[in-house]
Amino acid sequence: MEGDRIRCLKKLFRALIVVFTLLQCAVNPSLSLGFKNISSEGVVRCFEREREALLAFKHGLVDHYNLLSSWGREEHKKDCCKWVGVHCSNRTNHVTQLHLGWYPLNESYSHQQKGDPQFIDYFLQGKKMSPKLIELQRLKYLDLSWINFNGTRLPYFIGSLSNLRHLDLYSASFGGRFPSQVGNLTHLQYLDLRGNDFNSVENLKSWLPLLSSLTYLDLSTTNLSNAHDWLEIVSKLPKLTNLTLQGCGLPSPVIHSSTLFNINSSKSLAHVDLSDNQCTSPSIYLWLSNYNASLVFLDLASNSLTGLIPSVIENLTSLVYLSLSDNKFDAVNPHSFSSLCSLQSLDLGYNSLSGQFSEFVQMLSTCVQNSLESLYLYDNHLSGSIPNLTNFSSLKSLSLDGNQLNGTIPESIGQLSNLEKLDLDGNQLSGTIPESIGKLSNLVVMDLSTNDLEGVVSETHFSQLSRLQYLYLSSNSLVLSFNSNWVPPFKLKYIYLGSCKMGPYFPKWLQTQNEYSYLDISDAGIVDILPSWFWGTTRYVAFISLSNNQIGEMFASSTMNFTNYPEIHLSSNQIEGPIPSTLSHASYLDLSDNNISGSISILCEAYKSLMFLNLSNNNLSGELPQCWTHFDNLVMLDLSYNAFSGKIPSTVGSLYRMETLKLRSNRFVGEFPSSFKNCTSLKVLDVGYNQLSGPIPKWLGVSLQKLVVLMLSSNNINGSMPSELCRLTNIQNLDVSANNISGTIPKCLSNFTVLAQKGNSSPTLGHSYRRDDTSYWVSYMDDATFIWKGRMYSYKNTLGLVKRIDFSSNRLSGEIPSEITDLVGLVSLNLSRNGLTGELPAKIGKLQSLDALDLSRNQIDGRIPTSLAQIYGLSVLDLSYNNFIGKIPTGTQLQSFDPSDYAGNPQLCGPPLPKMCGDQQETPISSNEEEKDEPITWGFYISMVLGFIVGFWGVCGSLIFVRPWRYSYFRFLNILNDWFYVRAISIKQHFN
Repeated sequence: MEGDRIRCLKKLFRALIVVFTLLQCAVNPSLSLGFKNISSEGVVRCFEREREALLAFKHGLVDHYNLLSSWGREEHKKDCCKWVGVHCSNRTNHVTQLHLGWYPLNESYSHQQKGDPQFIDYFLQGKKMSPKLIELQRLKYLDLSWINFNGTRLPYFIGSLSNLRHLDLYSASFGGRFPSQVGNLTHLQYLDLRGNDFNSVENLKSWLPLLSSLTYLDLSTTNLSNAHDWLEIVSKLPKLTNLTLQGCGLPSPVIHSSTLFNINSSKSLAHVDLSDNQCTSPSIYLWLSNYNASLVFLDLASNSLTGLIPSVIENLTSLVYLSLSDNKFDAVNPHSFSSLCSLQSLDLGYNSLSGQFSEFVQMLSTCVQNSLESLYLYDNHLSGSIPNLTNFSSLKSLSLDGNQLNGTIPESIGQLSNLEKLDLDGNQLSGTIPESIGKLSNLVVMDLSTNDLEGVVSETHFSQLSRLQYLYLSSNSLVLSFNSNWVPPFKLKYIYLGSCKMGPYFPKWLQTQNEYSYLDISDAGIVDILPSWFWGTTRYVAFISLSNNQIGEMFASSTMNFTNYPEIHLSSNQIEGPIPSTLSHASYLDLSDNNISGSISILCEAYKSLMFLNLSNNNLSGELPQCWTHFDNLVMLDLSYNAFSGKIPSTVGSLYRMETLKLRSNRFVGEFPSSFKNCTSLKVLDVGYNQLSGPIPKWLGVSLQKLVVLMLSSNNINGSMPSELCRLTNIQNLDVSANNISGTIPKCLSNFTVLAQKGNSSPTLGHSYRRDDTSYWVSYMDDATFIWKGRMYSYKNTLGLVKRIDFSSNRLSGEIPSEITDLVGLVSLNLSRNGLTGELPAKIGKLQSLDALDLSRNQIDGRIPTSLAQIYGLSVLDLSYNNFIGKIPTGTQLQSFDPSDYAGNPQLCGPPLPKMCGDQQETPISSNEEEKDEPITWGFYISMVLGFIVGFWGVCGSLIFVRPWRYSYFRFLNILNDWFYVRAISIKQHFN
């Protein structure tokens, strides 16, 4: 009783103190409960030491956009609890949360804009983290995501913020050694370290198991390639529910099943993302079997998992999302998915699964079919037809692209009323598109491109598709036939209808589509002018392709109100007149293969946004203007096949970013401007078929060392070939044919590094480039035109594979250097029509990649090396009109060519020539036979035996039958023996 009385008195005493304090505050407004009052309108809740700590932290940041303008020491800013990104406790008024990440600071932007790359420059920058941050001892939530700390170290004092529950450093660009003091944050529940550059997080054992309260862990893109114990470590976190280790280079864990089951691991792990790693071990499956009841999300995409999809999947009955894409699975266990009745998304794309698609559908039980919303089986080897899918009543996304499906699209597809995405491109589907597809009222994406579909597509196919935004029908044999007054129920963003016939008139229904970003109606059979309303629909466009039609007028007086710098393809039409000013805001402009005439001076006035300009195959003429200094962003310029004349202006050398320059087949004269040496980014230079003169400049090999393609053919270039040309280590296609070049072939050709390697080339020569003032990228593939096997060809998709040297039709002299045989990657070598002498290098057979070799019309003599017959891939050979002698080496290759390929060599004989080589026979050449100058005959063996008999009996026979000679010989041997003995004794005594 006495104790209860004392407790009651204490409570009463405390209540009186509170009442007294409140009365004091009412009488004197300058007093408060521990806080200084600013005015009668507001109370300062912020503690001064915490305010100063925050201002010190701000001092370590670079705030270009004044995102922290509310932070300061001014009188009206003193309450730090009102600062942007700062939250205080309503009970204690201490700072408890600091939200400085990208999203909270930019709430004024729409949700769509927050992830848009073009807003990426609005982040804070970090110089350093002030140690005064530890004054915020009540801090529970710290978000520094997307603050760019430029590789500075995360300070060790972060481990002193002992009350932290939430630490988000996503893409904060910290670097250096990760502080193990983070292990002191024993109350931490949320940790996100993805997108940093830590170089030593791999010692997980020293700090991660200490975070026993952790429920969310994301270490994505952190290098853990040497952390072989990672699985055992994360299994020691008893409360973990979310684990994301995407792109960490995780090795296959070395762990025994007994260890896994004895660890006090979490029993509620729901989300696991181990995608984009190097896991191959079945230990992963054993570990996953611990979470049969809890696991909801599992992503094992982009690993190296092989064979049969594991049976452990069958037991993960709570799974809602499963991704095994981009692995090497080649078969499915029939029961793997039968019990996953909660499964909503299944991604098995980019594997090696084969068999009938209908059989795979049968593996999915009824309950799976009813729950499944997304089914991704893209880029496998599935075949057969598409079965009836009406049981998949919940399906929203179906992706079967990149398989080998055939047959028709079933009429029943229209019964999938929830379908939002239908992706069947890149198959072998035939027949017509069923009209029932128009019933898919929820459809947003329809991709049926690159199939064998045919027939007419009408308004009925789109009757209820009011939500459709992405339409892909390209690369089929479809005919789009719509009523001229048809108004589509949709507003498309992506329109890809290339090769779909919709002419001869320009499709009027496009007038209603004014929100699209991408439009491709190339090869559509349009024979019309562009209607005046067309450019009014392109405000948001990023890509337009009207190529391969017969469009004849552009409405040059029209103006375009672009919000972007679009990519515009108008090649292969019938556009006439001067270059239209309409397209002046384009960044990528292709007007090739038209009838455009006049000069290009308009470029200087209107076109300054260009990155890519292709005006080839037109009727343009006159001299090039001197305004090229205006085109800072130009990376590709193609003026080939026009009638330009005069000298190449020196200002072209100001295009220092340019990677491709093509001036082929014009009437340019004079020498190379020396300013070209500034174009150090050049990879493709083609000035062939002009009237250029002077020598090949030495600086070409010194300054333009990135060159991959150099075409100087059919000009008036003279002088010798400079040795500096050998510094073009990246060269793959070198053509200086049909000039007046004299002297010898440089011996340093073996310095052509790429040509000295077999393979290792991409089939294409691609380029990509981003403007400085936008987030848009321009990409393109180079092409080149040259003589191949006697005919003129253009190469694009395989240009990177054509490794060639063409020095033909010049005045080169001297021998072919043996160093040329080191260029084992060469596919074509043409040295014809010169004055080359001497013998063909004996090791010519090293050029195993050769497909074409032309040495005709020179003065090369000697025998044809037998190693030439070992180039088994040789399909073109011309050795005609030289001075070769002897028999053509016998093998499986050289006898297959036409006799005309050996014509003009009077002393050459043997098949396939009609001239025989007498009675001499030659042994067929084996692949590993050494070079021989003469065939081995019976006379050789007889001479060898006679030589042995004469030599042996000439010496030994004399000693046997002539006694004085025999005595003298043995006396000489005795004297020699005594001399060696005495000499040995004297040497021995000398060392003793």
